[in-house]
Amino acid sequence: MNIDMIIQIITGALGSLGFALLFGLKKKYLVSAALGGALGWGLYLLGEKIFDGDIFLACLLASAFCALYSEIVARVQKAPTTLFFITSVVPLIPGSTLYYTFSHAVAGDAEKASYYGTRTLKYALAIAAGSCIVWAITLIIDAVKKQKKA
Repeated sequence: MNIDMIIQIITGALGSLGFALLFGLKKKYLVSAALGGALGWGLYLLGEKIFDGDIFLACLLASAFCALYSEIVARVQKAPTTLFFITSVVPLIPGSTLYYTFSHAVAGDAEKASYYGTRTLKYALAIAAGSCIVWAITLIIDAVKKQKKA
């Protein structure tokens, strides 16, 4: 792990923490929110290396982790899952690629706008798919547990 990756992980944590503060999370949840952002972004960086720069698979892995992390932390701290998922996934949101998509579209550079637009869609779909996979599995597990109790 090089210094650039460490700086990115720290800024991922700070971004999540900043969003948690704007979101109005209670102080007792701030560390968990920041940790989720750091771990999610760290896993994204690791996924990029594992999957040879495939941003979809890297983001899918990181998003699924953020969803699983938020489920676990929410149950431990007896809080809603969305508090931790939203703050943990903030570093994965494709803000720069969306900006470049529209910047190049306005400038009339269709080729670059298409390139960045495709990347933006890959990020967005990966975030949605990763979270949906984990939440579907969680719902199935919860339903089976309820059925066994009955």
